[in-house]
Amino acid sequence: MVTRYAHNGQVRIAYEDLGGRGGEPLLLVMGLGASRAWWPEGFVAALVEAGFHVVSYDQRDAGESTHFSEHEQVHPFVGLFRRRPVAYTAEDMADDAVAVLDAIGWDTAHLVGHSLGGLLAQRIALRHPDRVRTITVSGAMPSDARGLAQLRHVRLGFVLWASRLGTPEDDEGHVAAGVALARRISSPAYAFDETTARTAVRRELAISRGIHDAGAQGRQTGAPWSGGRLAEVRTPTLVLHGEQDPVVRPSAARATAAAIPGARLVLLPGVGHDLPRELWPRVAGEIRALADRTAPPPPRSQATSQAGS
Repeated sequence: MVTRYAHNGQVRIAYEDLGGRGGEPLLLVMGLGASRAWWPEGFVAALVEAGFHVVSYDQRDAGESTHFSEHEQVHPFVGLFRRRPVAYTAEDMADDAVAVLDAIGWDTAHLVGHSLGGLLAQRIALRHPDRVRTITVSGAMPSDARGLAQLRHVRLGFVLWASRLGTPEDDEGHVAAGVALARRISSPAYAFDETTARTAVRRELAISRGIHDAGAQGRQTGAPWSGGRLAEVRTPTLVLHGEQDPVVRPSAARATAAAIPGARLVLLPGVGHDLPRELWPRVAGEIRALADRTAPPPPRSQATSQAGS
């Protein structure tokens, strides 16, 4: 694991090149409080095999990126309903992704976001449409749902379960808690892959403990969005969602796909809030098909030259 850093002002954003150099650029955006360590290596390999050059990064307050631990501590669920930012805005988080693109030297990229990362992918497409080729939104809330409207898409049973999780005292406690969380969000129609989950937790521990950092999660959910609505998205969009997702209801995916013009909705039977290994080739194929329907835009310098002439 070779960590590199991009900068958005004073904020340092960690990222990692996962392979496929020469393929189409694709940026992975992970979910709430989780670092890039949670992307399964097998899924990344499927994306590389599908012809993508894959890079993942840690959002602010996750992994090896800048943490804002000196700010107010807010429960992640409470953060959803804040009207003022706990530490930063959703626009700041969207700009972090573009800072990564700049650091890599990519004019544009495909975005694949899961959970909070899928929500962020929607907002990056709204705030920086010229930098995004396609977006794939997996297991995520619709950006248009704000305040109490979010409750219709959240499974409160999971929120109550997660709120009772304590902070582990040592590494083995962190591993046990992380595996328990992975099992809770896993897909009921597929065997739980404890080995992959345990590997992800140990990789997380090597760089951060964000998956158990409620303060960091509260700052992320407490980052308000003041940008555009999904009806303004012109980026080709794929919306994936597990029909048995225990965290976010499939209604969220239906709302997202209905709001974005031309979005393709794919509901996955028997799937929870994860991506089981049996579906990695199919999901990579869906992302490849979306990319194939989209002609890559010219580099910004070339587009500017064409506009001037």
